[in-house]
Amino acid sequence: MSTINNKEISEKLRASVNKLSEKKSYNSVCHDHEVGEPMPSIDKMAVLVNKIREIIFPGYFGSTTLDPVAINYYMGVYVDEVFELLSEQILAGLCFTCSEQSAEKHDMPNNTIVAKKKAAEFISFLPELRRIMSSDVESAYYGDPAAQGRGEIIFCYPAIRAISSYRIAHKLLQIDVPLIPRIISEMAHSETGIDIHPRAQIGEHFTIDHGTGTVIGATCIIGNNVKLYQGVTLGAKSFPLDDKGNPIKGIPRHPIIEDDVVIYAQATILGRIIIGKGSMIGGNVWVTNDVPPNSKVLQMKPRSASFIDGAGI
Repeated sequence: MSTINNKEISEKLRASVNKLSEKKSYNSVCHDHEVGEPMPSIDKMAVLVNKIREIIFPGYFGSTTLDPVAINYYMGVYVDEVFELLSEQILAGLCFTCSEQSAEKHDMPNNTIVAKKKAAEFISFLPELRRIMSSDVESAYYGDPAAQGRGEIIFCYPAIRAISSYRIAHKLLQIDVPLIPRIISEMAHSETGIDIHPRAQIGEHFTIDHGTGTVIGATCIIGNNVKLYQGVTLGAKSFPLDDKGNPIKGIPRHPIIEDDVVIYAQATILGRIIIGKGSMIGGNVWVTNDVPPNSKVLQMKPRSASFIDGAGI
């Protein structure tokens, strides 16, 4: 019967601790955090997003009463809580992404003021955010015969969670908040299986039916009254490289989807192409060329795809 050599085990553990503590082993993947600077918190951001959703849809993500006498109190409490949480997380984002060469890298007082101003600017957008999200709920309700009411959509549909997180993150990105928008969008991705980059531009009355596996790239532009189904990919066809062979960042490389377009399940649309207004893209097709307005792209034999009521590709 074998016996435990405690000394040998302790030496192995100590050796691992020493190796894991060597800076060269983690320096390329870890943030060089300054003592006293806050770090972004996924747990706090989950609370923050739910509080924003409760402001947008009172009574669904908290305990708000719609009593006219009390609603102002509840909105005031939630807005104060959002302001404090958001200010803290924006400050963490600012500190996290400070350039090593920045002269203001450790200017915590200035960063704190900037964070509070950005948080206040975001909160001033909340009434407009509620209006836009209401249009998304309407689109989902009228576009799904199985929906029994708008409340069911707000409570149950993953698209509402994903789209609300996207619209929150997109606004934060518009006011130059670093890092936090991407964390929020990836939290929604993990929660729903819907991947919407916060830099994408998406119009009103937008919905995603079912949603699992849907991908919307960073430079996508989507118009009003657009409906996607599960598994749709709005992606890039290729990545131009710089002189060192690295992808060139920031260039438009994802599709433009005009108003009143429907894209069915598992369709793959790649590159900086235009899907014209009023078009319908069938399921399981691969589209890499412009589609004229009011066209239908369907999977057909013997050709892989063809236009109906439009020009061929």
